[in-house]
Amino acid sequence: MKPDLNNKTILITGGTGSFGQAFVKKCLEKFRTKKIIIFSRDELKQSIMEKEFSKYKNAKKILRYFIGDVRDLPRLKIALSGVDILVHAAALKHVPIAEYNPIEFVKTNVLGAQNIIEAALDPNSKITKVIALSTDKAAAPINLYGATKLTSDKLFISANNIKGARNIQFSVVRYGNVMGSRGSVLEYFKNCRDKKTLNITDPKMTRFNISVQEGVDFVIFALKNMWGGELFVPKIPAYKITDLALAVAPGVSHKIIGIRPGEKIYEEMITLTDSIRTAEFKNYYVIMPDSKYSKWNKKKYLSKSKKDLGKMIQKPFSYNSQDTKDRLLVKDLKKVI
Repeated sequence: MKPDLNNKTILITGGTGSFGQAFVKKCLEKFRTKKIIIFSRDELKQSIMEKEFSKYKNAKKILRYFIGDVRDLPRLKIALSGVDILVHAAALKHVPIAEYNPIEFVKTNVLGAQNIIEAALDPNSKITKVIALSTDKAAAPINLYGATKLTSDKLFISANNIKGARNIQFSVVRYGNVMGSRGSVLEYFKNCRDKKTLNITDPKMTRFNISVQEGVDFVIFALKNMWGGELFVPKIPAYKITDLALAVAPGVSHKIIGIRPGEKIYEEMITLTDSIRTAEFKNYYVIMPDSKYSKWNKKKYLSKSKKDLGKMIQKPFSYNSQDTKDRLLVKDLKKVI
C-alpha cells in the first residue's frame, strides 16, 4: 500500500516526547509531508525541539509548534484547522503518580481523549484519520493509569459509531515498554551502574519491549492500513527485568524492594476475553470492534492483503510477557542497548 503521509498535514499531540520526536524525524526524512504540528503544553521542550530539528533544511517550512493542552477543547479545535491526520500520543503515564493523583490522569487521559474525538468530528474539521497510542497496561488494568488508557481506547474505537457520513477513521495502537524512553527502567538501570546495589521490584517481573523507532514504524503501518475501529498489537519480544539489569549493570548486586503501587508482575496486551475477537497476521494482531455495532466485513478484512492473510484466533489465549516464547536474553539485551 502506498504511503499516505505525503502532502498531508499531521498533528501529533504530546509531540515533544520520545515518540513524537522520532515520528517527526521519520516524516522529515522519509515522506514529503506538507506540515507537521507539534501540539504540547511545555514551551521549554518545544523550544529545545525546535533548535534540535533546525538541522533539517525543510524543518522551518514544515514544522509548527503549538502550545496547548488536550484538556482544552477550544484550543484543540483551533490547532486542528486544516489537519488531515491526527496522532494522539499525549498522556500522563507514571503508574505510582497516577495512584496518588487519579483525577489528574482522568482529566488528561480520558477527558482529553474525548476532546480529541469531539474536535476531530467538528463539522469544520477535515481530518480523515485519527490514531491513538495505547499501552499494555490498558489490558486487564489493575492500576489507575491502565484504567484511564483502557477507557481512552474504548472512546476512540466507539467514535467510529458516531461519525455518521463523515470520511474519518479512528483506530488504536497498543504496544509495550519503549526501550530507552524518558523515565524508562533502562534509564534508571544505567544511572545505577556505578552504585553498589541496584533496586529490583520483583525478580519474576517481565516486560514487553519495543524500540522507539519500531513503535513509530508500527504507527505509520497502522495509518496506512487502518479501516477504523481496530486495535493494532505488534508481535514483540519480552524480557525478564533481572536479565535487563544484568545486561546494563553486570556485577552490581540486586536489592529486592517489592512492586510499586499499581504495578504488575507481567504485562498483557491481549486478554483471554479480547482474544475471541482477535485476528492474527504475520507480524501483528488486530482486536476487532464489536460486531454488534460494526459494519465490518471480517472475511474481506482478513484477506485485504494477499501477501499477509489473516486468521481469526480459534482458541482463547492471553498474549502476555510471561508466556510468550519470543524472549530477549541477556546477550540479546546487550545488543539492543
